[in-house]
Amino acid sequence: MNTDVVEILKECDALLEGHFLLSSGKHSNRYCQCAKLLQYPDKAQTVIDIVKEKVKNLGIDVVVGPAMGGITAAYELGRQLNVRAIFTERENNVMTLRRGFEIKPGEKILIMEDVVTTGKSSMETAKVLESHGGKVIGIGCIVDRKVSEIDLPIYSAVELIFDTYDEQNCPLCKNGSQPIKPGSRKF
Repeated sequence: MNTDVVEILKECDALLEGHFLLSSGKHSNRYCQCAKLLQYPDKAQTVIDIVKEKVKNLGIDVVVGPAMGGITAAYELGRQLNVRAIFTERENNVMTLRRGFEIKPGEKILIMEDVVTTGKSSMETAKVLESHGGKVIGIGCIVDRKVSEIDLPIYSAVELIFDTYDEQNCPLCKNGSQPIKPGSRKF
């Protein structure tokens, strides 16, 4: 584990403790809110530089961030790599490429996320980009929660493993706590 990244996340109050309802429907006692990190350009640059060092020789043509969490992270990585940075977003709860953004056939794409948990947003984004002729070569992220089943290489600044529970087996619920829903994805 990269303890420097963990310390920066702590400095930014990005590592939260409590009872959280995750986008996957699971519950957790910890949550990483990378938006708290990304509000500080100097700290974001430091953390995302770790990802840049891992991907700088992959021949990336464009970095794509799934909205919301991946937008700022993708922009910063694109800036550091000196390549285009765009984003996908949900329209009627379906991931889409809009706003005049284009993918040229054969372009090598790195998807950049804030946090990869199940990989659902990343894989929805990959499907959209490949339908436009792009070649997704991997996923970058600030935090890899190490629970996804993604068949692409993941390049993270840090790996963090949090306890997660199904609602019916959640010890926090059994103690009477009610989960809160952070993040941007709607159920």
